[in-house]
Order: sequence, then C-alpha cells, then structure tokens
Amino acid sequence: MAKKESSEVPKKQKTVAKKRSAKKTAPKKAAAKKTASKKITSRNETYMPNLKKKYKDEIVSALMKRFDYKNVMEVPHISVISLNMGIGDAKLNPKALENAVEELTAITGQKTVVTRSRKDISNFKIRKGFPVGCKVTLRGNRMYEFLERLISIALPRTRDFNGLSFKSFDRKGNYSFGVKEQIVFTEIDYDKIHSIRGMDITIATSSNSDDEAYWLLKEFGFPLREKPVKTDEIVEAA
Repeated sequence: MAKKESSEVPKKQKTVAKKRSAKKTAPKKAAAKKTASKKITSRNETYMPNLKKKYKDEIVSALMKRFDYKNVMEVPHISVISLNMGIGDAKLNPKALENAVEELTAITGQKTVVTRSRKDISNFKIRKGFPVGCKVTLRGNRMYEFLERLISIALPRTRDFNGLSFKSFDRKGNYSFGVKEQIVFTEIDYDKIHSIRGMDITIATSSNSDDEAYWLLKEFGFPLREKPVKTDEIVEAA
C-alpha cells in the first residue's frame, strides 16, 4: 500500500503543474491575438482606393455645388457593381462554364457564383436548375478598384471605342452596358482563353434621377458621351 501512495503523489503534482503553466500561457496567447488583430485593422483603415479618396475629397463637393445639396448625406454614391456573363452551352459543355468562372474570378478578384435557370424553357431546351452563366457582385474597396481598372485600362482597350451612351440609364440612377470581349481586361491571357465571351456590367447608384447618376459617373472619369444641352439651360446660363 505504501508503494501505491508514493506513486500517486507525483501524478497529482504533474497535473497541478500543467494547470499552472496553462494559466500562465493563456494570457500571452490572448495578448498575441489582440496585437495581431490590431495590426490587421490598422492596415485596413490606412488603405483607401484612389477613386474612393477622390470621391470624398473632390466629387462630393463638386456635386453639392451642381445640385445645391444642403447635406453631405444627400450626395449620391456608387453602391454596387455587378458583372454577369451568360453561357448558352453551359449545360452541354461544363468546361466552358468552368473557364468562364475562372475568367470572371480573375477579372474581379472575387469568388464567382454560378447562375441557374429559375424555370423550364422548352424553346431553349432548358430545365429549371440548369446552369446558364455566372455573376459577381462587388462592394467596398474591391468595387472602387475594379472601377478604376475599368475606366483607365479596360474600356480604352476596346476596339473602335468612342465612349459609352448616356441613354443606358434605367430612370432610377442605375447604368448598364455590355463588353463584347473579355480580353480587354489585362487579367485575361489571350493565349489561354478557349473562346471570346462578352459580359454585362451594371453600376447601381443611390441617386434618385438619371441626371444625378450621369454627373456622378462623369466626375469619376467614366467615359460617357456628352449629353445635348437643352435650350432652357442655355437661356438660364446666359
């Protein structure tokens, strides 16, 4: 019996020592996590895309003068940019859908979602749930980064580009247009693509009218064609 008691005592001492060491290391781990989270938040706070900075520093004041806004919160802003790529042979050619998803992910830098049919369409031999394309919705910093690449690089590379039409607004401040070739984006390698595909791009704003949305995009440097000036505006300016 004496031998059993002597063998049990060291085990108890070891467990107590482990608990004490765990209590000592726990505050250190928590402190390390806090410092790491502080570093991440500080990096995110310091970084700001160029167009987002331009909006806060220049565009807000310019739109307040043009439309006589009394409050900064009345100034419209870009809320969402969505890209949609339709693939007609997605149900017969899964490789085409896979390539389209990879290309759209490379262009936007965000995970692409596969869009599926909501109902049966007998004329196109499509059933409900069949894949028909892919889409991406951009917000925040990624939205401003994509808009900058679109304005400064992608659209100028379009063949015979003479500016975008000012008539493509939907009367609610949203602008939609199409890109015929995905190769205008520098993220796409021309030698690795399987086929030329187009896409639809929609820029949603918080403006209440098409005129406000038009001047908002113009201030960002969006290549919209000039709207014809009405005679009433010419008389008022004179």
